[in-house]
Amino acid sequence: MLINCAAYQNGKKIADIPKPEISDYIEQPDSFVWVALRDPEPAELEEMREEFGLHELAVEDVQKGHQMPKIEEYGQTLFVVLHLLELDADATIQLGEVGIFVGPNYVLSIRNRSQINFLNVRERCEQEPHLLVHGAGFVLYALMDAVIDRYFPIIHSLEIELENIEARIFSGGSSTRESIEEIYKLKRKLMRVQHSITPLHEAVTRLHGGRVPQVCSQLQEYYRDLDDHLGRITHTIEGIRDMLNTAIQVNLSMISLSESAVTKKLAAWAALFAVPTMIAGVYGMNFEHMPELKWGLGYPSALVLMVILDIGLWLYFRRAGWLGSSDEMIKIKD
Repeated sequence: MLINCAAYQNGKKIADIPKPEISDYIEQPDSFVWVALRDPEPAELEEMREEFGLHELAVEDVQKGHQMPKIEEYGQTLFVVLHLLELDADATIQLGEVGIFVGPNYVLSIRNRSQINFLNVRERCEQEPHLLVHGAGFVLYALMDAVIDRYFPIIHSLEIELENIEARIFSGGSSTRESIEEIYKLKRKLMRVQHSITPLHEAVTRLHGGRVPQVCSQLQEYYRDLDDHLGRITHTIEGIRDMLNTAIQVNLSMISLSESAVTKKLAAWAALFAVPTMIAGVYGMNFEHMPELKWGLGYPSALVLMVILDIGLWLYFRRAGWLGSSDEMIKIKD
C-alpha cells in the first residue's frame, strides 16, 4: 500500500506526486523522489523495481521478509534492512522490518509487519532544508536515526525489568521457579534485541569509514553518530546480559544456601531426638547387672539428664543458627 510519494529539489518539497510521474521528477537535476510503502503486494514491488531499476535479489529479500539487519550495495543503489521493535501491552517485543532502497535520486522505504510510521521523519527532514539538500543520503540517515532512537526505550524497559527481578529475588517476593522463568524470559527478549542491533552495528561502520558509498559520502559525521548510538546500545545489552548471568548464579547460590540451611535444621532436630533416644536405649537393654535399674531416683534422673542435654544442645544450635535463625535461614517458596 502506498503511504506517501513526494518529490524534492534543492532541499525543498516540490509536491506530492502520483506514481506514474516518478520518472519525470527523478530526471530533473538536484531532485529526488521519496516513496513510502507499507506491506506492499507483489505487483507494487514489481512496479517499483521497474521504476527505479532495483536489483531482483534485494526485491526478493523485501518480499520474503525475515531478513537480518544489513547494508548491501547494488551498483549505485544502497539496500538497507532494519528491524522495527515495538513493545505491546504485555511488554512483549514485536518484530517488524523496513527495507530502504537509496539511489542518487530516490528513496524507497518498504515497511512490513509493523505499526510504526515515519511521518515524523518526513516532517523533520522537510523542516531542515539545509540538510535535505544533501538528498537521499540525508533521508537514509533520518530514517535510520528514527529506528535506532526507538531502541532506547526498549532497552530502558529491559533494565527496569531486570531491576524488578533482582528485587523479588532478594526480597523473597517470588518462588525460585518463578524467578528462573522470569530471568529466562528476559534473556529471550534481550537476545531478540541483540539480534537486531549487532548486525546493524557492524554494517553502519561501512557508511562512515573506509570506502563510503557515494550517496553517503557528504554525511559521514552523521552516520558516525549513528554508530556511536549503536555502540552505546551494544554496551548496555552486554551489561544487562552480564547482570542476568549474575542473577542466575545468585539465584542458584541462594538455592544451595537454602538447602544447606534446611539440612542444618534437620540435623539439629535429629540430634535433639537422638540424645534422649540414646539414653533411653541404654536403659532399655534390660541387662541384669545394671545398678541404675534398682536405684529409686534412676528414672527421674534419666529424664532430667535428657532434658538438660537437650536444652544445652538446643541453645547451642540456636546460637549457631541451625534452628531457624533469621540471619541464617532462607525460606524457599516453590
